[in-house]
Amino acid sequence: MKTSVTIAAMLATTSFVSWASEAEEVQDMSDPLAVYTQLGAGITDRGLNFKMGQTFDTGSDTTMGMNVFEIKGAMGETLGFRDNANDSVDSLRFRRLQADMTNGRGSQFDANYDFNNEAGSFSYSFIQALPKLGPVQFYPLAGLGVAFGNNVEGDNGEVISGYSVPGTFGLVGTYTKIEITDKIWLNYNPMWMTTLSGSKAYTEHGFQGESSVLAHEVAASYQFTPRFNVRYFANWTEHGNFKDGEHRIEFNYQI
Repeated sequence: MKTSVTIAAMLATTSFVSWASEAEEVQDMSDPLAVYTQLGAGITDRGLNFKMGQTFDTGSDTTMGMNVFEIKGAMGETLGFRDNANDSVDSLRFRRLQADMTNGRGSQFDANYDFNNEAGSFSYSFIQALPKLGPVQFYPLAGLGVAFGNNVEGDNGEVISGYSVPGTFGLVGTYTKIEITDKIWLNYNPMWMTTLSGSKAYTEHGFQGESSVLAHEVAASYQFTPRFNVRYFANWTEHGNFKDGEHRIEFNYQI
């Protein structure tokens, strides 16, 4: 089952003051946990990606939230350079992020669907901002998820017709920001996922043919203006290598 671990988070202690300010104030886009309405687009080795983020009213004066919707891998055969790419949309991702400004704690609902493999997952995680250590800040998280797919192969080798839920999984990791200058920053976001329950086929081979996987994400970013930046991302796992992972350049604009 293809696992997409593309990384974003919320909740930085440095963001809490900005969240309480007026909505029209420009937010710090170098903060991986800032909440703001945004548009983004990128070119990848698998085609074009598009992103839209919209803040929402949580009904509480102490919390903020944001919905983010992503379309990935469009025009992959024409513009990408992977052998198995096609011009159809490769995958979709939806995230709902919510944060409590009083304690640096937040939550994230994350839904992914891969059209090529007709498989996806839902997960729910809790995130906690830790105090900044010089130029470095960590945002550890932990959560649980459910995998689903169409025509999944069962333990007896027969295909289960239609959509089914082969099992559940757990995940732990951290989002990391490293500040280089006021316009340049790096991120390293390792995530470890492991199967917890379900069919034998899933619990033993649910992540790239294994029962668990350590996924890596590295990003380098440059802020052109307070509202506009460019970011380079690389994603790979312990079962592959850096070169064969996913690479993309993404442009983001804060509305």
